[in-house]
Amino acid sequence: MPTDVVMPQMGESIFEGTITKWLKKTGDKVQRDEPLFEISTDKVDAEIPAPTSGILQEIKVSEGNTVQVNTVVGVIGDGAGASAPAPAKAAAPAPAAPVSAVPASSKKEPKEAPALLPAPVASAPRDTDEEDSDIRSSPLVRKLAREHNVDLAKVSGTGTGGRVSKQDVLDFVERRTSAPAPASTPTPAPRQASAPASAAIPGELVPMSNMRKIIAQRMIESRRTSAHVHCMFEVDLTRIVNLRNKLKNGFEQRHGARLTFMPFFVRAAIIALQQFPIVNSSLEGDSIRYHKHVNAGIAVALDWGLIVPVLKSADELNFLGLQRGITDLGERSRTKKLMPSDVEGSTFTITNPGQFGAVFGLPIINQPNAAIMGVGGITKQPMVITDKDGADSIAIRSVVHLTLGYDHRIIDGAVADQFMALVKKTLESWSEEIG
Repeated sequence: MPTDVVMPQMGESIFEGTITKWLKKTGDKVQRDEPLFEISTDKVDAEIPAPTSGILQEIKVSEGNTVQVNTVVGVIGDGAGASAPAPAKAAAPAPAAPVSAVPASSKKEPKEAPALLPAPVASAPRDTDEEDSDIRSSPLVRKLAREHNVDLAKVSGTGTGGRVSKQDVLDFVERRTSAPAPASTPTPAPRQASAPASAAIPGELVPMSNMRKIIAQRMIESRRTSAHVHCMFEVDLTRIVNLRNKLKNGFEQRHGARLTFMPFFVRAAIIALQQFPIVNSSLEGDSIRYHKHVNAGIAVALDWGLIVPVLKSADELNFLGLQRGITDLGERSRTKKLMPSDVEGSTFTITNPGQFGAVFGLPIINQPNAAIMGVGGITKQPMVITDKDGADSIAIRSVVHLTLGYDHRIIDGAVADQFMALVKKTLESWSEEIG
């Protein structure tokens, strides 16, 4: 029996989506949960999995068209009935109405597709935090561990006090299944999720992608909203560079995760945000909202734009939890596996222009945050070093330039400088265990 493929509801505030790419052609075989098409919304770009296995019998909404959520965009037939695509083609003109449907009509359409709505959730079933207060793990985590035959004693917990979270279990399962695979996994090749939206041709006029339009709109809005001011600090990162070089191989062997520099910067920012909560605030009318937790937005550069996924309650994670969370958000950003909830709720943002060689950047504030920290490139430079006896010498040191863009309406220059001075001190005198 044919199964309708619908435009998924990607969040309560998402009412429509644009089909940017079909990953299968009419007549192709598809497997349940296999990526079927890509969409773009005003929150995220995402791959949508097939709700069932069968043959893609009909594509009702072609690439580039925007439709309301729950609109039928395609039909998957079972293997037996897949030999009759002709009737589906005859019905092709019918989708014209859903494509141009106004928001009021969206209340009528879900009746046809409620059974299919859970399908998109399968593309990103991962929660970044588990708010259960069990000492070691929650009932949900233990159930998940049983389902995947995981011994929780072998899982490194990233929650408070080493508590094992759902994400820890999922990461463990992913490493376990992928570890032996490199020699014999030629199948994932067809995905091609990271291709640029369009190739530049000299002299051609190319329309902006949805993501590019949204970025443009939000950058202008931020400039018009906040009184942008920037300060820059030079940080001697030699201690951390040497520590990372010494421990990175063992860290990856123990935890199955690469040791990068970003969690050092995030952790230093968290410590400073706890001392200067105004930097972790936002303006609401004539009032200032002081946020209970640090929800760290981590800017990720993509081939087709920029996105800022959010590491929720980052202040409750240990170093390993920060590294795993940052890696997870980056991977899901690049493979279009983010959900709208993954890009909402940031209270402070960190961006890293230095990965491309920039000495420093002057980033625009990510609304409604009050500040954003930019991380420049790490380079070796001669510096004057003063020892404890007051004697000066010149040495080659690993140096990074950090900038803070802040909203001068609520953050004074003195506070911004004190905040960055504490970030600098934390990084230069790093003493925390990294796992």
